[in-house]
Amino acid sequence: MSEAAETGKPNGDVRRRVSKQLGRANTTRAGMWFWEVDRVLLLLAMLLIAIGLVAVAAASPATARRYSDATHIMQPMYYFWRQLVWVCLSVPVLIGVSMLPITAARRFALFGAAFFLLLLALVPFIGSEANGARRWIDFGVADLQPSEFLKPFFIVATAWMLSFRAKDPELPVLFITGGLTAVIAVLLMLQPDFGQTMVFGIVWLILLTLSGISTVAIGGLLGTAVAGVVAAYLFYDTARTRINNFLFPTKEAALADRYQVDMAHQTLSAGGLTGAGPGSGQVKFKLPEAHTDYIFSVIGEEFGLVSCAVIVVLYAAIVIRVFMKMLDEEDAFRLLAASGLAAQFGVQALINMAVNTGIAPSKGMTLPFISYGGSSMIALSIGYGLLLAFTRRNPYLKRSPYTGRWSKG
Repeated sequence: MSEAAETGKPNGDVRRRVSKQLGRANTTRAGMWFWEVDRVLLLLAMLLIAIGLVAVAAASPATARRYSDATHIMQPMYYFWRQLVWVCLSVPVLIGVSMLPITAARRFALFGAAFFLLLLALVPFIGSEANGARRWIDFGVADLQPSEFLKPFFIVATAWMLSFRAKDPELPVLFITGGLTAVIAVLLMLQPDFGQTMVFGIVWLILLTLSGISTVAIGGLLGTAVAGVVAAYLFYDTARTRINNFLFPTKEAALADRYQVDMAHQTLSAGGLTGAGPGSGQVKFKLPEAHTDYIFSVIGEEFGLVSCAVIVVLYAAIVIRVFMKMLDEEDAFRLLAASGLAAQFGVQALINMAVNTGIAPSKGMTLPFISYGGSSMIALSIGYGLLLAFTRRNPYLKRSPYTGRWSKG
């Protein structure tokens, strides 16, 4: 049968419309985004979000029982259904941000950095307290954690300032970005939030290294970082208590601060290699914050250490793919922004998993795209959307008259 006759059939029309929409000739914004976006990075994010929904479903009964009392009994799947709502809101945000042209994405991040830095400064005055920390602002409908949103915006803003070194190495961007990082660190320590302070500091150091500062300067900064940890231990009660209780636990500390870390380790290892099975975990019912900070341990109990290893591989694949993709990037801003966002994603995951395995003291750090939480999900979706925007490429850019206007912003 001829091609004309074939396409005259209803199924032929469908194939033709699909081919037109998904083909490279599609010059709509959505069509060009589909061919420019790194679909492997997008797929990895969707896998983590799907795993997160399964993990929250496994952890929800334990958390619901913990927070229920005689007057208020929570439904076992309460946190799962709420997380599903956050996912439905977050995925469109991720896609929408990833479609932004580079210039628009940069402006969006700069305005976001200024706005959430202001909110972070207001937390000590108008923030709500939970579990001994004041990190959230109550907007009635939901609590918002400014530091979660500030992270991706801070990285892009810092990358933008450091990118000017490529044009003029004499610009004092090191001191400007260092001052900004110091201000954020002070505001976080007031909450207190030592874990987030570490993330901001580590990512800043990574960005400085990628920007090409001298090895002498890097050595000086590392020495300053060590001195900062020592100073925090000597003068910052929260840091000193956390470090002492982790390294030199007293009997009281073992019953209090060490309890979470020890119970997380027991939960993680309770399922062995293959796990107890979905919904069959029992140790998780003794685990505080099973749906947020310690969800990695719940995964270990119900789905096994093999599943935990798969999750580690997924996070590593994201970071490695971004860094490999940026090896031949000529735009200093895009290189720093994308690499910094990937580093933040990896560092946060590493800290959370280190706490769950007992390698590090409790930090109150969520596992990206897997832990329960509205602020965390939306903020990570914004950050990952920016990452996809900065890694978006069109191999036919120089030859196509249609994509120059869209891709260059």
